[in-house]
Amino acid sequence: MKILVVGSDKIYAIENFYVKYLREAGIDILHFSAQSIFYDYYQKGILNKLMFKSGLSTIHKKINEQFIHVVDEFKPEIVWVFKGMEIFPQSLRYAKAKNIKLVNYNPDSPFVFSGKGSGNVNVKRSIELYDLHLTYNSEVKKEMESVYKIPTAILPFGYDVSDTVFETSCGLEEVIKTCFLGNPDKDRAAFLDELAAQGVALDVYGNYWKKFLKHPGITIFDPVYGDEVWKVLRKYRVQLNLMRPHNPDTHNMRSFEVPGIGGIQLATETFDHKTYFQPGKEIFLYQNMEECVQQIKKILALTAKEADKIRQQARMRSIQSAYTYKDRTKQALVKMKMLYE
Repeated sequence: MKILVVGSDKIYAIENFYVKYLREAGIDILHFSAQSIFYDYYQKGILNKLMFKSGLSTIHKKINEQFIHVVDEFKPEIVWVFKGMEIFPQSLRYAKAKNIKLVNYNPDSPFVFSGKGSGNVNVKRSIELYDLHLTYNSEVKKEMESVYKIPTAILPFGYDVSDTVFETSCGLEEVIKTCFLGNPDKDRAAFLDELAAQGVALDVYGNYWKKFLKHPGITIFDPVYGDEVWKVLRKYRVQLNLMRPHNPDTHNMRSFEVPGIGGIQLATETFDHKTYFQPGKEIFLYQNMEECVQQIKKILALTAKEADKIRQQARMRSIQSAYTYKDRTKQALVKMKMLYE
């Protein structure tokens, strides 16, 4: 089987995991980094940003010309598009006319765009062109199947951490404090500000937080990448997980990354979180600000032995329930092979 993966090749891109494990499974893979091409162009300078925002840029046209060239040269059986903001619907139709199966995976939502990087008109207009949608979100699955009549399968997020990184992270001195690792939006900032106002000391990691947060009880750190992410997720006593507006009752990448490294997660109470983990044993949940503060106090007051037990239980659940991206890749491959049955 030959699969053309279309997305990003940046260090944080989820598609990298699938490319890695599809190759390990013996699949002939070509990774066309459409999103990275756009990102590198856009971040090159203010002139490029102004050109794009004014509608004068030809970057999307160039990306689609490259996409069509790659399709012609590689001749894939499946084109697997991650999100797809850079790919024109007509480019997908070109591939489809060659009897290539089209698969989409959207790590946000194809219907609700919560920010400028979460979707655009290309995503919306391409929905009906795909032969299969993969989504982490059960509500998206329902809408795809009931409104669009397109086969859709659940593919949850996962985690991917080596034994070496896990062992190194376990050896770090625990920080008895609450941490949030992620990028800002106004809702997250308001929640963290209120937590700090309630007397919760916070360490926050990510881009641009200094523009959003000013409370003296919040310490802001630069974003971390690669192995450093796992170290931060592991070492803090409390890892706070805040859901985005487009997935209020599901899960996100942190939902599996925190327990995967043996972290102690405090997350919004959602259907998915209660399904994938056992509350009070493998994860802690809250419904409102009052409950969040109470849970933080409870977790911070745990003895080292009690905290270690929760860490071990979260880690074992992640392993035994096959929550790794290697396992997710196997699940995705099964669904894609069914397109030819």
